[in-house]
Amino acid sequence: MSRLQATFAHLRQRGRAALIPFITAGDPDLATTEELVQALVQGGADVIELGFPFSDPMADGPTIQAASERSLAAGTTLDGVLQTVLRIRRHTNVPIVLMGYYNPVFHFGPERFAREAAAVGVDGLLLVDLPPEEAGEIRGFLQVAGLCLITLLAPTTPPARRRALAAQAEGFLYYVSMTGVTGVQQVDTAAIRDEVMALRRESAVPVAVGFGISSPADAAAVAEFADAVVVGSALVKIVATFGASAQLLPEVRAFADSLAQGIRGGGG
Repeated sequence: MSRLQATFAHLRQRGRAALIPFITAGDPDLATTEELVQALVQGGADVIELGFPFSDPMADGPTIQAASERSLAAGTTLDGVLQTVLRIRRHTNVPIVLMGYYNPVFHFGPERFAREAAAVGVDGLLLVDLPPEEAGEIRGFLQVAGLCLITLLAPTTPPARRRALAAQAEGFLYYVSMTGVTGVQQVDTAAIRDEVMALRRESAVPVAVGFGISSPADAAAVAEFADAVVVGSALVKIVATFGASAQLLPEVRAFADSLAQGIRGGGG
């Protein structure tokens, strides 16, 4: 059983949703990223979503776009991100999913990426700009390496396509709660509840909800009907605000703890 499977099985037994925080690796630098992951785990994170920077992050709003720019300016590379995961693995066994765009992986080499990501302890990969129909090559390399290729679904995904994607999903399904980019709207839980619950019935893997979740109250509301709650832009804003200051880690840990408390109160 993989780390992802074991984590979700454990949480299902406890009757609660997973907290999946997102941060951009290398913002403000990779050494701090390692410390941030530890702070998130201490705050109650169940899975870590670690973004690798790209120059044209078209699915992301201004907050995460700026984080990618800061990370690239600090010299972050995909190889550097993988080495950071290796160091993180000395401290935690929490599942780690890398999230980003296909261009850096393509230039790194899909087969090499899958092999090296598995070797350092990555559990899954989410590529926001790679349609499932075009993911055949890297999916094969990831399967050989034992990594999950996480599938994204949106409110605009037609029902037949939704069922087909749910049937082939690995690790967990990532349901994008709204159209548009990250971090610019509030999630409307009433509008997505029925869709997510239907998707849970159609999918053999857990369903995570992300985009627009920015507070413990949001997290609690989504945890009532989803298997996992993803929080990104709100965390990235904290990193942007406190940078490399001594306040950064306590602030991130406290915010993660407040989200985890919300989820524990919100069910699953």
